[in-house]
Amino acid sequence: MTNVKAFKAYDVRGKVPSELNDEIAYKVGRAFAQFLKPKKVVVGFDARLSSESLAKNVREGLIDGGVDEVVDISLCGTEMVYFATSHLKADGGIMITASHNPKEYNGMKFVREESRPISGDTGLNDIRDLVANTEYTKSNNDSLYAQKSKRYDIYPEYAKHILGYIDTKALKKIKIVANAGNGVGGKMVEAIKQYLPFEFVEVHFNPDGTFPNGIPNPLLVENRDETAKAVVDNKADIGVAWDGDADRCFLFDSEGKFIEGYYIVGLLAQVFLQKFPGSKIIHDPRLIYNTIDIVKSLGGTPVMSKTGHAFIKERMRKEDAIYGGEMSAHHYFRDFSYCDSGMLPWLLIAELLCTSGKSLAQFVKDAEAKYPISGEINSEVADANAAVQCVYEAYKDKAEGEDRTDGISLSFGNWRFNLRCSNTEPVVRLNVESKGDKALVDEKTKEILAILRK
Repeated sequence: MTNVKAFKAYDVRGKVPSELNDEIAYKVGRAFAQFLKPKKVVVGFDARLSSESLAKNVREGLIDGGVDEVVDISLCGTEMVYFATSHLKADGGIMITASHNPKEYNGMKFVREESRPISGDTGLNDIRDLVANTEYTKSNNDSLYAQKSKRYDIYPEYAKHILGYIDTKALKKIKIVANAGNGVGGKMVEAIKQYLPFEFVEVHFNPDGTFPNGIPNPLLVENRDETAKAVVDNKADIGVAWDGDADRCFLFDSEGKFIEGYYIVGLLAQVFLQKFPGSKIIHDPRLIYNTIDIVKSLGGTPVMSKTGHAFIKERMRKEDAIYGGEMSAHHYFRDFSYCDSGMLPWLLIAELLCTSGKSLAQFVKDAEAKYPISGEINSEVADANAAVQCVYEAYKDKAEGEDRTDGISLSFGNWRFNLRCSNTEPVVRLNVESKGDKALVDEKTKEILAILRK
């Protein structure tokens, strides 16, 4: 029986080679072909040292599994597999990436036709079980592999599509610090920057799977200093940093201050409601005040969805929503096959800065003052469900509202909190927000954490 510990709720992610290796990658290709019975599949990979070999074995597994055509888009961002799957009318796509995980990890993300996600309850568990329990024999038929797997340069078509979201004629020469963290973000920016008037200060643009400057994960506070400093030193208008597979981007204002993803959701909702009045906007339940306020004030309809890409994408399709955003810096776009992109958010906000003449700080200052937040705080606990229940018992009688869209949300007039267990690790995640009272946020955050960690 094959080790399938790397299979998670939404994707595959594990240590190389103990939990994920070339042999398992080949079996994943075979199982994907057996489960989905696709004729045409797109395969891409990130900059990690093990990625190219894992991708090769996935392609060979697909071909031995009966796939007629494998489109090898090679080194790319995760969203480029989503784009290519829809754009080239493929039946499925596989991206080799471990996103922001440490360098000894790798993984895979899967989609079916129209870039619809494949996660636990939509086929990933079936693929896992096939990998675990099926003996596959490799043909080692190199001529067949060469005949059915073809290298395809998707970058020009991807760049054209991405640039279609903005009015390039309305752009001005602003200065942008772009930190790719030695992931694939630099290569993606290279494909579009020739069409933009921006001046780029490039930081760690070269893809390098040894990650000599640390793992590209700007969600970690200690990983933000370099981008912040580069913004200040270069007197830039905005800073952008990506994670390893560049499906998330993180923004810094002209003072080098990190802008929480929550406030970017509100800003992008504003951008889309100005372009598409009356649209629906999807948001997650962790922090909601600012997003709901902005969407309603501009005549849009806010719709709350469970956290996680599979849920948000499904809800966006159901509601025909123009845009969906999570505070974790995943941003989803209807015309991008309802998928998340790490290139579109900063481009749209750069366009907003150019057309408005305002700075990013000016745009988020009001929101930060009106709706202060704790930021997401993770607590490692022995029994996550029991810890959440303890907090619930302490607050439920005082609560004015309760919501279970994702974890537990309790609201109390001018403040609320959301508490949820992680899908992937033994931690509980807390978010607290208020209407204009930062001291209250700090007080309630301390109070809840004391119960949670008791």
